[in-house]
Amino acid sequence: MDIQRFETIVIGAGMAGATAAANLALSGRKTALLEAEDSAGYHTTGRSAAIWILNYGSADARILTGASRAFFETPPPGFTEATLAHKRAVVFIAPPEQQAHLADMIAMGEGMVPIDPVAVRALVPALKPGYAVGGGIEADAFDMDVAALHQGYLRQLRQLGGALALRHRAGRVERVAGEWRVEALGGVVFAAPVVVNAAGAWGDEVAGLAGVRPVGLQPKRRTACIIDPGQFDVTDWPMLGDVDHSWYVRPEARSKLMVSPADETDDTPHDVQPDELDVAIAIDRMQQALDIPVRRIEHSWAGLRTFSPDRGLVIGPCEVPGFHWMCGQGGYGIQTAPAAGVLVAALVNGTHPGEELARAVPLTDPMRFQR
Repeated sequence: MDIQRFETIVIGAGMAGATAAANLALSGRKTALLEAEDSAGYHTTGRSAAIWILNYGSADARILTGASRAFFETPPPGFTEATLAHKRAVVFIAPPEQQAHLADMIAMGEGMVPIDPVAVRALVPALKPGYAVGGGIEADAFDMDVAALHQGYLRQLRQLGGALALRHRAGRVERVAGEWRVEALGGVVFAAPVVVNAAGAWGDEVAGLAGVRPVGLQPKRRTACIIDPGQFDVTDWPMLGDVDHSWYVRPEARSKLMVSPADETDDTPHDVQPDELDVAIAIDRMQQALDIPVRRIEHSWAGLRTFSPDRGLVIGPCEVPGFHWMCGQGGYGIQTAPAAGVLVAALVNGTHPGEELARAVPLTDPMRFQR
């Protein structure tokens, strides 16, 4: 039997797995990162809306999002030559029936302030008069260069002596004589005292292979499409959506517009494809708010956003020795990635993650579902 020994094995090379593996390697652990597909980040990481929003997600997601900001703005020397953060505001607008929800959003938000429809229309000239009675703006948000971030972590792992094993789907995961053995399809066995489950939508399946109780992850489909905005120059538009998150638009490739119905349709772990009805719903909802004719859909796609039962992240050890979770990122996996990677490495190594990240530990604890 061909056994390759490491100090940590990370299963899944999307953003979660890449950040976990790189931070574990930074801590001095010899780390293997296993990926089932031909390329890393194929299913979810490469299909992200790619914008950092502090006022988004569960309480733990907001902690990790805030803690990740400095990394995006000033990545470590040599991490990437790209600029990871490009300023773009986020605006939520409220039709009359969402006005009460808008007040709650502004009251609970950090750095979110009211903006009236006239001011919104100055930013987004396509906004139809009378659609919104108010709005909120988070001016301090920014676009994220997801590809550069992901590749930066993978490069960091390799530079530190770690291994990225593509086309190595975990077929068997078992604990033998105090170490975990992960047998990849093809016969290669990776062995280490610690396994980190960063398999995204497949997280519960990997747990099942290891004899670990699942946490109840639910993949949900999110659809998006690209249109030509016609007469409008959308380069500097904010990301715009309604308060109830039933649709949003954001500039894409400078001159195009990405449109989504912000759907969360329960699905199964697979290479998800867009549904034509969801695309039609996205366009209809957008056109209720924006005066943009749509002659054709230039491109459409879908991705899986995987949530835990309470919609919080799942990071840390479980009831089985040496098995750690790094799953349940939902729709905020990219913006939380730098801090989440630091957190999981600290939990694996038994070190203190710092006061800010320590606030997230009880909120992300996988054992909360067992209790």
